[in-house]
Amino acid sequence: LRCGMRTTKCQLLVTSLCVMLLGLSVATLSTVTHYGLHFTLLSNISLESNSYRVIHHAAFYFGICLSMTLVLAALLSSAATVRESQLLTAMGFFCFALAFCGLVPAACWRYTHGTEVEDSMMDVYDLVYEEVRRNASSLRRHELTAIHEAFLCCGKHSPFGDTANVETKTCPSSRVRDAGQDCLQEIRDFLKKHMDFVSTLLAVAIGFTVYGMILTSFLWFSIHFSSNLDRKGKYVLR
Repeated sequence: LRCGMRTTKCQLLVTSLCVMLLGLSVATLSTVTHYGLHFTLLSNISLESNSYRVIHHAAFYFGICLSMTLVLAALLSSAATVRESQLLTAMGFFCFALAFCGLVPAACWRYTHGTEVEDSMMDVYDLVYEEVRRNASSLRRHELTAIHEAFLCCGKHSPFGDTANVETKTCPSSRVRDAGQDCLQEIRDFLKKHMDFVSTLLAVAIGFTVYGMILTSFLWFSIHFSSNLDRKGKYVLR
């Protein structure tokens, strides 16, 4: 039993370190996603039908809460391993379980509603582009120009007629104009790379949280039975 406890404690310490790094990675990714230029440009556009803004803020707050839960689980598990405390072990298991309950719905949403993020971002670009094409207001023209410079693209293939006039006004940089890339395709490619990284991080985090739950539960039972064995044959006269 003692040998099993030592093995479990070593594995739990390594797992806690990995979970700590995962929590910091989730926090970094959430911050980059929330404050990154490519995302904030589309989120800050003042449109009544800007559904991406809701997804943008929800993803940030969810990521921060998830990262805090992972870091707390790692800290509690490390303290429980060092002190061999049943209470800290149970709290560490609860934090791992809480993180698991957040990760699984996030992964399911990623694979069942993954196109919603892409569609919402492209819808925002479409609306801004069409407003500039019809009206050419200064505000929308500046927003469209900023999007073109951020994604290194210029215009899109529109079924509503010639778009050369719009692209001339909103692609001021020669580097961007020479690229000649369709912005809808560039947004799709950029978001695909980002979401692939998110999916990998979610899968790794789910694996470590499940392993952390197994280790903390085994350590709890080991501490419990080891304590009972240490007290066996010892009596106190009252």
